[in-house]
Amino acid sequence: MLQAHRYALAALAALGAVCATARAADDPGIARMAACQDSWADWQKSDPARLKALGEHIQAGFTHKDNDPFAVPVKPVSFDGLPIAQVFPSSVGMGVGFSLTLDANFDKARRALEHRIGKPLGHCETSDGMRSCELQIAEQRTATIMASDDPKAVQTLIGCYYFYEK
Repeated sequence: MLQAHRYALAALAALGAVCATARAADDPGIARMAACQDSWADWQKSDPARLKALGEHIQAGFTHKDNDPFAVPVKPVSFDGLPIAQVFPSSVGMGVGFSLTLDANFDKARRALEHRIGKPLGHCETSDGMRSCELQIAEQRTATIMASDDPKAVQTLIGCYYFYEK
């Protein structure tokens, strides 16, 4: 009986080690882009080497299929502890910027984005089946969050938009 307990404990310890390595790690560079703390639009003009390094980082850590406007992580990665499902490195629809789809509901994603920015998001609204909030960080740099207003929605888009066609 004691031997069976030892085997069970060893199995649990091994499972814990596997689960610990499978947890998503935060990607500070991706998080800084999505929270408007850095801007590839600025780097395009002032620091092309840094922009190139960002592109290489995304190519190394994310895969892109066909004509999809997004890339998906090759291994678990997170934004302030929330799993990243997709990265949109240059645009979403009519918006030009950098955004992420998080596997998290609107409220959790909002708390994470506000924590990262250090300020509460303002200008919030619900319309056409969507919830959204935004905060202008600088000229041509607006932190945005949006998700379905369905309480069961489990994905939220967050990002930094430089230009937006309304």
